[in-house]
Amino acid sequence: MKFTMKEEGYDVTTAFGTIPVNGNEETGFKPGELLVASIVVCSASVLRKVLEKMRMPADEVLVDVRSVERDEENGNRFSSIHFHLTIIGDAVKEERLEKAVEVATKNCAMIQTVKDVIDIQKTYEWQPSKKD
Repeated sequence: MKFTMKEEGYDVTTAFGTIPVNGNEETGFKPGELLVASIVVCSASVLRKVLEKMRMPADEVLVDVRSVERDEENGNRFSSIHFHLTIIGDAVKEERLEKAVEVATKNCAMIQTVKDVIDIQKTYEWQPSKKD
């Protein structure tokens, strides 16, 4: 990773491209947005792999961030993140979904990194495959 200072924030360059990061949502990603995105994408990606290993591949795993709360008295740090997973696929067994979500949580490096300082709340639901 390479970080280049710009007039407004930084450009972050990785092997996959460059993204602007700053506090102005009109000209780039806020650092907090990237933190939340990292936690959510890690969780959903690991869940997808867990479902595949359980022989229950999902057609889609959709994520909706329901809330992000901050603790203004303690440096305005993030205190909780709630996101909702929608797992779509006929191969997914609803009765085994709770176990899959538990395993994914234990294996998501981002959640494990922040779990002692940010309350991560996940809800989930299963839906059958979408028929075209």
